[in-house]
Amino acid sequence: MAEQFLALRMKTTTLPQCSPAVEATPFDDGALYDIFFENFDLGLDFYLGLARAARGPVLDVACGTGRIMLPCLKAGVEVEGLDLFPAMLARLRNKASRSVFNPQLHQVNMSGFRLPRRYGLIMIPFNAFVHNLTTEDQLGCLQACREHLEPGGLLAFDTYFPGPAWIGAPSAKREFEVEVKHPETGLPVRMWDTRTFDRVKQLQHSYVEIELLDGAGHITATHPSKTSVRWIYKAEMELLLRVAGFARWQILGDFGGRPLEHETDAMIVQAWTAQ
Repeated sequence: MAEQFLALRMKTTTLPQCSPAVEATPFDDGALYDIFFENFDLGLDFYLGLARAARGPVLDVACGTGRIMLPCLKAGVEVEGLDLFPAMLARLRNKASRSVFNPQLHQVNMSGFRLPRRYGLIMIPFNAFVHNLTTEDQLGCLQACREHLEPGGLLAFDTYFPGPAWIGAPSAKREFEVEVKHPETGLPVRMWDTRTFDRVKQLQHSYVEIELLDGAGHITATHPSKTSVRWIYKAEMELLLRVAGFARWQILGDFGGRPLEHETDAMIVQAWTAQ
């Protein structure tokens, strides 16, 4: 299920040749994004548990519209948010105000942020680490996180193991992802994805189409966008964590804590700074 939604958390980059030229990203419209993901509970209990147990304030990197951050605020966690896209932060700020919260939010790139405090926990939920499309960006993100953690602090994030079913999928094939009901109208909203691959550079490029339908099933509007992801292997991830200066880490296969053993597993990363 998580792989269906991975394409909606990536940076903008080159479109596949089969798609028309568009400049939008999936993150330029927070309300449209929330049609699919506002109540999506992937990893929620995991991150909320870590946030409640954190010895110090929490930073939610790539916080989006607050899928994880808002439940943390409601649980009494001292948490700040960071995201690159102003539309996502605006949506989060509006939703937080309705619950009488005024969280500290930072509009900045996760690959090189500088904030004035340190945190007991930094979390990067929902496959967001794969926003980093180069080794330099990956290391920049990990090093920035380490530098902003208190001694003994924890960095936690999730991604996926790049098994053959994922990276070996057909290229340039338009595939149906999911259909949901619009939360206000109850009418269908569909998502399609056309993916192309650069398997040498470990990159997947996606052309995403979100279709709004009327009661008769006719398309009334289409919202196209482009995204990309860079996949990472387990040993590669361990090397990145070592070079970034983390004292120790573990890479698990699911949010329940079992070892990563199968090609279909997730990759749940936990890395600690030195005491």
